[in-house]
Amino acid sequence: MSTIPHRELRNESSKILQRVKNGEMIEVTNNGEIAATLIPPNTSPFERRLLAGRVRKASPAGTIDLIHLQRVDSDETTAKILADLRGDR
Repeated sequence: MSTIPHRELRNESSKILQRVKNGEMIEVTNNGEIAATLIPPNTSPFERRLLAGRVRKASPAGTIDLIHLQRVDSDETTAKILADLRGDR
């Protein structure tokens, strides 16, 4: 990802938009602070969140076989547990 000042975006907008269209992400600054991020239009919502640091990829630890998990008994019913989780909806 590269960073450019807003003046460069204003003066060279067609070149910069072509770079973005070709897959490059560009941050635009205003007075030294990031004001916008230009991303290609074909970027998925997950990729956008990933690039913004809002989500992270799952660790490649492998798959989990849920059959081998030890079962736990509870005195509470499933309905009671769900009601507690839902609260006052």
